[in-house]
Amino acid sequence: MPNPSTEAQALFAGRYNIDPAVMSGILSVALSRGGDFAELFFEHRTNGTITWEDQRVKSASRHVAQGVGIRVVKGDAIGYAYTESLDLAAMRRAAETASRISGDPERPRPIDATPSGSVGAYYEAGDPLTARPPAEKVALLERADLAARAYHPSITRVDASVSDELKIILVARSDGKVIGDIQPLIRVNVSALSERDGSRRLARTGGGGRLGMEYFEAVTPEETARDAARQALLQHDAVEAPAGTLPVVLAAGDSGILLHEAIGHGLEADFNRKGTSNYSGRIGELVASPLVTVVDDGTIPNSRGSINIDDEGNETGRTVLIENGILRGYLQDQMSAGHFGVRPTGSGRRETFKDYIMPRMTNTLMLAGQESPEDIIRGVDRGIYCISFSGGQVNISNGDFVFSVTEAYMIENGRLTAPIRDVNLIGNGPDVLSKVSRVGSDYRLSDGRWTCGKDGQSVPVGVGLPTVLISGITVGGTSVG
Repeated sequence: MPNPSTEAQALFAGRYNIDPAVMSGILSVALSRGGDFAELFFEHRTNGTITWEDQRVKSASRHVAQGVGIRVVKGDAIGYAYTESLDLAAMRRAAETASRISGDPERPRPIDATPSGSVGAYYEAGDPLTARPPAEKVALLERADLAARAYHPSITRVDASVSDELKIILVARSDGKVIGDIQPLIRVNVSALSERDGSRRLARTGGGGRLGMEYFEAVTPEETARDAARQALLQHDAVEAPAGTLPVVLAAGDSGILLHEAIGHGLEADFNRKGTSNYSGRIGELVASPLVTVVDDGTIPNSRGSINIDDEGNETGRTVLIENGILRGYLQDQMSAGHFGVRPTGSGRRETFKDYIMPRMTNTLMLAGQESPEDIIRGVDRGIYCISFSGGQVNISNGDFVFSVTEAYMIENGRLTAPIRDVNLIGNGPDVLSKVSRVGSDYRLSDGRWTCGKDGQSVPVGVGLPTVLISGITVGGTSVG
């Protein structure tokens, strides 16, 4: 398998003449006023989207962006500047701007920026979707349209989109590390509208990952479209959701988004460094049911949230956050790791070269237990079973959350019965984790459609969960009784 770091270094050297001598010179300028540490983050990104509406292409776009972000650290202070020009003079000006975070007199400082080796490869970029002709992508959307309409006569409208990206990054640091990566990414979305007896119901679904055209061999456009059509039809027969505190069974896969939002953000080290997380200062304490083990794993092959290196050049890994209910650690970027006196976890991420680094999740998941998913459902007299979600909101400081559920069913006498609609789950992350009473053996990673927002920056992430029983969550429905 080709070394993505070597390929990234070759691209920047060949296209922009960014070689070790150039990087060493820019880093020297960045540290010329006495900074403790400097870093260059080079990025070349190609992305595009084709959208399909009313049985035709609605729009098509293609963007190319490149630039470098330059960070200088002095104590706890950060100087940051970027330029979209990779001309040497422009980069030196940006480095000089970032250097001014330190007020020392200007002194040249030699820096060695020699490429420092290979990285693990958890995805390949051999056949990126960005390189395929638009006609092939349009054909995928047309296949989805035909499949959804063929699923049932009530499907009157199908909208779809396919997005692709190829991001090439190179990180050069004043401590001598020089390393790069090539990161493919695709995402497919399909929505289907069903009209029946004067009722209109809309459902959306999608997927993707760090893959190319081969994704559509495993998950065809027809499969995605039929699932959207199925969910739209299902809503016609759905009943109003009950209101009150009920046992809730979270299905394997997509339900992991609740884990991501309800507790994942609270385990990012910057919030804990500042003391604003509900988990601040609680390492070693019991924070969840002993059945709960949560990890953040950036090494899952081809997953949307996986990264070979983070945006500080640190290799990704598998970080145990909660083990058998006990808080073991946080997601650390370089600065937070220094504060806590631990190693970075490969969690420093940014949306683009224009943005600053923050500790962020990659693929956040709960490990499987021992129980049969069918037995978990059979053990519930009256509750709800949640399969898919459209997202929600969370308060980092206390863990309170609200989530919207897009596919759910009543559980009555241990059986799944009527589909229900307008379901919201309202609760508190730490409280919900303490109420995990049964964990299934059927762990599943959600297909790659999730994007995480934080401080105005968005990055791709993955989520995963086995079937889990929560003994009680407040269900915000409209039916009483």
